[in-house]
Amino acid sequence: MQDRLLSFLGLCRRAKKLVIGAETTVESVESGKSQLVLYASDFSRGSLKKVLHAAERCGVEAMMLPRNKEELSIALGRLSGVLSVEDRGFADKLRDRIKSEQRGELHEN
Repeated sequence: MQDRLLSFLGLCRRAKKLVIGAETTVESVESGKSQLVLYASDFSRGSLKKVLHAAERCGVEAMMLPRNKEELSIALGRLSGVLSVEDRGFADKLRDRIKSEQRGELHEN
């Protein structure tokens, strides 16, 4: 079965609306470009602390992805554990997909 969440993240990356990496995510948040911060379930808590602090300070929502770094890295073609989504439409769709998955809904909207 195809992972639609990871496929959608790949689409965001191809559209150049995804920033990958802790430092660049913090820059995206602080510059006001970030609409949503996403991080892998196994992302380093030490590195995550700085990202979450920046997101909270700037009023950007941060969500844990129900995927690990390896899954993200394979889907995006680059080692990654934290991402910034810089498009409101993509951010809204990702937020909805993650929340649906957390509720156990398997259908696609």
